[in-house]
Amino acid sequence: MDQPLIFCIDDDAQVLRAIVRDLRTQYRNQYRIISTTVVHEALDSLLELKNKGETIAMFISDQRMPEMEGVAFLEKAMQFYPEARRVLLTAYSDTDAAIRAINSVQLDYYLVKPWAPPEEKLYPVLDELLEDWQTIYHPEFRGIKVVGYQFSQQSHAIKDFLAGNLIPYQWLDIQAMDEAPRLLELNGLTVQDLPVVFYEDGSHTVKPNIRELAGKVGLNPQVKHDVYDVVIIGAGPAGLAAGVYGASEGLKTLLVERRAPGGQAGTSSRIENYLGFPTGLSGAELTRRAIAQATRLGTEFITPQSVKDIQQQDGYNKIILEDDTVINTRAVIITTGVDYRKLETKGISDFTGAGIYYGAAMTEATACKDKEVYIVGGGNSAGQAAMYLSRFAKNVYIIIRKDDLTSTMSAYLIDQINGASNISLLPRTEIAEAKGCEKLEELVLITIDTKETSTRPADALYVFIGARPFTDWIALNIIKDDKGFIETGRDLKSYPNFNKIWKQQRDPYMLETSCPGIFAAGDVRARAMNRVAAAVGEGSMAISFVHKYLAEVK
Repeated sequence: MDQPLIFCIDDDAQVLRAIVRDLRTQYRNQYRIISTTVVHEALDSLLELKNKGETIAMFISDQRMPEMEGVAFLEKAMQFYPEARRVLLTAYSDTDAAIRAINSVQLDYYLVKPWAPPEEKLYPVLDELLEDWQTIYHPEFRGIKVVGYQFSQQSHAIKDFLAGNLIPYQWLDIQAMDEAPRLLELNGLTVQDLPVVFYEDGSHTVKPNIRELAGKVGLNPQVKHDVYDVVIIGAGPAGLAAGVYGASEGLKTLLVERRAPGGQAGTSSRIENYLGFPTGLSGAELTRRAIAQATRLGTEFITPQSVKDIQQQDGYNKIILEDDTVINTRAVIITTGVDYRKLETKGISDFTGAGIYYGAAMTEATACKDKEVYIVGGGNSAGQAAMYLSRFAKNVYIIIRKDDLTSTMSAYLIDQINGASNISLLPRTEIAEAKGCEKLEELVLITIDTKETSTRPADALYVFIGARPFTDWIALNIIKDDKGFIETGRDLKSYPNFNKIWKQQRDPYMLETSCPGIFAAGDVRARAMNRVAAAVGEGSMAISFVHKYLAEVK
């Protein structure tokens, strides 16, 4: 943990050296001592220290300084650190000013120079003040801070990106947390500038886009090599597994992710049926472990960056990124997974990111405390989200079209839901409309059998209504089924145009697409198992076929 600061200012360098020496002698194990002789430098540093999340326990200021009197400096310092203890260094002739400052800046103490011996005249006073300060001291968060409105699409996008990339941050709701408006005021910002992101170095950006945010937090968008052995498009479980096995087996491996690693599994609050984890683990934890493993073995990552095209030329594949960067690779594995299907009901799009969320959106879970929360969908992802949200919400309602969950959800999840007192099932029901002002406030529900409608208060809606493959970007002659999933292996032969595309003497490998050297794994592949373990298996298996392909084209 970083030590709190004792901040000293005196325009007399000799006096400043003396007070700093005595402070370090007594307090260096508990506090960092910083000092300056220049008032405007001190004031400039206060804003930077505040934005960085530094904590100041005490100000010690000389009274007679040519730029600004000590009392005036302490008055300005209070705006940044109102709880810090304030001590004034005075000459005997300045005691009247010091006494007046007790009221004007709530001065805690004044010391008459000289203070020797410090063991009698300095340390006992400061010990008492610092001990008193420690009783109210709560360490400030050191890291990225996001200030915004809770029900804001822009704020949600920023939080979702940071959380998805496993980057710690502190959320400051402008309407609920006193620190949020204070940060804005100190930096000369207004609510029109929201959302604002403050970084560890003390800088900030107003309404940053995701690419700008990624650059500031240190995500690497650069390509390091001219040619890769394999480029993996998508960093869900299948892509991460391919990255681990590709790098571990000596392939020059690059993993490209358009948003955040982990895919849909990465947003899961609890995966309980993954081999080797008897008590389950969160999607974020699985993602963190996989990224650490792949990185240690040598896989390179580019995120956030989308692929807009793949071109084949002279035995090589050219990956065209969103910013027109071209990556050359000998083989490609597509593991882009699936997106949640959009709910095309009246009002839904108006409140997406402002009370309505696709997927688990765990970043918003704490905002559901004691609220009425709805989930639409009956699969495992919906069940996992219901169990997680039930820890915070007053009530959780699961809306499904069927009579019950038995045909769509695992038995262990159904048992857990049945045992949760604040989770209710609304079978044979659909959403007719979402209503609200600036955020979701009500849902109009309709009973399928009777067509009766009811309007119910709703603070949040989480949508899990099936998935569509993320393959719209593929323009190459890669055969897909009628739903857009990529066909691979022997199933390709059933398509009439296969022989027009495939010109190799051999049949496609099991996970190979209709374009030689381009493979597909995980949920994006037709007839995939849609399980984390299956995706991990396919990702690792794809690397073995990449080896076979590379051996034949050498």
